[in-house]
Amino acid sequence: MMLDPSRDLHSPQRQLIEWQMEHADLDALIDQAALVAQPLDELRLRRLKKRRLALRDQIAHLQARLDPKEPA
Repeated sequence: MMLDPSRDLHSPQRQLIEWQMEHADLDALIDQAALVAQPLDELRLRRLKKRRLALRDQIAHLQARLDPKEPA
C-alpha cells in the first residue's frame, strides 16, 4: 500500500512538528535579542512574543485533538 506523499505533508502530526520548530525558533530569536548590544525594537519584540504565544496555543489545541484524554 502506497502512501500519498502530498497527504503526509499536510497531516496533523506534520503540522504539529512544524509549529513546534517555529516556536523553538522564536524562543531562540527572542532569547538572543535580549543578549545583543542593540536589541530589537519594542514593537517587533512584542509581535514575536505574540506569535510565539499563539503558536503555543495552536500546539496545545492540536496535541489535545491528536491525543484525547481517556475517560476516568
